[in-house]
Amino acid sequence: MGTFKFIPKETKEQILKRIKEEGITVLQAAADAGISTKSIYNWMRSKTISDCSVLEISRLKRENKELLEIIGRLTHNLTKPKKN
Repeated sequence: MGTFKFIPKETKEQILKRIKEEGITVLQAAADAGISTKSIYNWMRSKTISDCSVLEISRLKRENKELLEIIGRLTHNLTKPKKN
């Protein structure tokens, strides 16, 4: 069985904030903090924001970023001159 590591409430909130607002992955947040992904997922399950989980917000932010990149590439392709 693993060793229990006490994580202060402020640290938990900071980690969840990075996932939610910066869109970093749980894996990256866990690596940065030196804790398990399981711990972070447990925090996410226990904390909801306006009926929407932190995990869902993070997923939507990453998806939004990917879509904006696709739109940028498509816009660039449509506006560059065509060769005859």
